[in-house]
Amino acid sequence: MPKNFIQELQWRGLIHDVMPDTEEHLLSEMRSGYVGFDPTADSLHIGNLVPIMVLAHFQRCGHRPIALVGGATGMIGDPSGKSVERQFLDENILKHNQECVRKQLSHFLDFTSGSAHQAQMVNNYDWMKSMSFLDFIRDVGKHITVNYMMAKDSVKNRIGGQDSDGMSFTEFTYQLVQGYDFLHLFQHQGCTLQMGGSDQWGNITTGTELIRRIGHGKGFALTCPLITKSDGSKFGKSEGGNVWLDAQRTSPYKFYQYWLNTSDEDAQKYIKIFTFLDEDTIKSLTLEHQQSPHLRLLQKRLAQEVTITVHGEDQYQNALKASEILFGKSTSEDLLALDQETFLDVFDGVPQTEVSLEDLEQSIDIISALVEKSGFLKSNGEARRALKEQSISVNKSRVGDDYFLRTTDLISEQFILLQRGKKNYFILKFRS
Repeated sequence: MPKNFIQELQWRGLIHDVMPDTEEHLLSEMRSGYVGFDPTADSLHIGNLVPIMVLAHFQRCGHRPIALVGGATGMIGDPSGKSVERQFLDENILKHNQECVRKQLSHFLDFTSGSAHQAQMVNNYDWMKSMSFLDFIRDVGKHITVNYMMAKDSVKNRIGGQDSDGMSFTEFTYQLVQGYDFLHLFQHQGCTLQMGGSDQWGNITTGTELIRRIGHGKGFALTCPLITKSDGSKFGKSEGGNVWLDAQRTSPYKFYQYWLNTSDEDAQKYIKIFTFLDEDTIKSLTLEHQQSPHLRLLQKRLAQEVTITVHGEDQYQNALKASEILFGKSTSEDLLALDQETFLDVFDGVPQTEVSLEDLEQSIDIISALVEKSGFLKSNGEARRALKEQSISVNKSRVGDDYFLRTTDLISEQFILLQRGKKNYFILKFRS
């Protein structure tokens, strides 16, 4: 018998709306349910993590998850929550994006075990590409009235919104296309549940209506809340934009830092939503955190769990070491071991200047490095005083006025880190 999926989502705060009788339907036997993913980028971002986690819990509760990549709907663009129409993508780009999405989902879902609840990925372009416009309006469109479609918030907001230029017919039909996806999966995959964000309720219920009218069956719907930060700002954004699951777009170090910098209030909510930790473990962690909030135990565990799930244990350990570099707990050996990308991420915003590698090959005395070569300190006198106070470090190791920079000091074969005190840094970048 399946585990209670609805109960699992409820204590995690992952249910916004659920259709009546869904819980009983899922407890009776193994069911198939799906979530749709937008393939307009070659990576998902952490804003997609809520539906991904919902699918993962669905599988862990003994059901069969289906990840639908909207190759057809991606060519149209979902109007929900949008005020302008999206650009279209061609078929080759969409196929590439689908493969990238599948790879990322495989960190959360089992696609290969051969079990009855093995996850499956489908692309709605596969069943939409051969359907003509006349077929669609005859076989699907006639079953849903314009009055029904106009009543949906995603349509009303676009047509009546002050900042909107209106809605194209293409976008108006989006809910029918998504509704047909649910009908198709109901008829061909035995899929009886569609899940998504709360802004998708209108599109999802159009699918259940088509199943009722055309499929002569019953479909179920479940939505999860749209996540926001405690300060009201949008979850999933950093100063640089989206926080992506692809390590090439957002490095594992920056990914880890995003979660580590979560507020106490958000961490208590996020650790339920974005990890697979059980309820007792989370309650115990929360209690420990409340007793010693300065230790940031919730944030550290949250960052650990999500980073390992998305990027693996090795990348988590690298991110952890890189994080410790800024707080004085690391050694010069840890710093020298950093790759170029992580080094630049850790010291993002630190001033730097270029120096000839030829100079370094001859060695550079520390006073020249601090003043003439970098401008980090204003004068030789200031440099000598700082060195006498033992406040100058090279690559996190304190040095005296007799120190010379050499090629053995290079980090990732091109950087040397100068430091005064605990927080003042300067980077020398050596060019050939």
